[in-house]
Amino acid sequence: EKYDAIVARVLELNEKEVPVLVGSRSVLASDEISKRLAAAGKVHRVLNAAQNEQEANIVAEAGRPGKITVATNMAGRGTDIKLTKGVADLGGLHVIACEPQSSHRVDRQLYGRAARQGDPGSAQQFASAEDDLFLRHADRMRKMWRKIGADRLIGFAQSRAERIARFNRKQVLKADDWMDESIPF
Repeated sequence: EKYDAIVARVLELNEKEVPVLVGSRSVLASDEISKRLAAAGKVHRVLNAAQNEQEANIVAEAGRPGKITVATNMAGRGTDIKLTKGVADLGGLHVIACEPQSSHRVDRQLYGRAARQGDPGSAQQFASAEDDLFLRHADRMRKMWRKIGADRLIGFAQSRAERIARFNRKQVLKADDWMDESIPF
């Protein structure tokens, strides 16, 4: 249902010639969206680990009218998306996040692909109670998302994931320090 909703939104925006960048967490998710866009007869570009040689070109073209680009979230970093003539009048680049990341910072980086350097743009996020973030970090709470609200659930799950990641990084640093002291050469 979530992928159907994402594709429906992409098609709606594409009718207006608004360029769309769909950010996914995984190659599998980007391939699934690509498959559904192809079934709808929509020309689009996919940027994930399988297309890394064309990365800069695909990202650079994402700001053209009617362009649909599907990318894993980390793909295309370091390459600006320049809006071509007339795209600003359409509202700029629209970024769609397929699901929340385990870090709010990474979500913001994806949203930041829109509205760069004073250009107009917009972003939205789609989420499902079956998303990996909720299964791993808010399994019991995800069943109550209507009661507690999606924003609160996302915030809780991301905070928990960030705490665990911080703890794991500290453990790795401790192990590195121990190795440095124990095996001096």
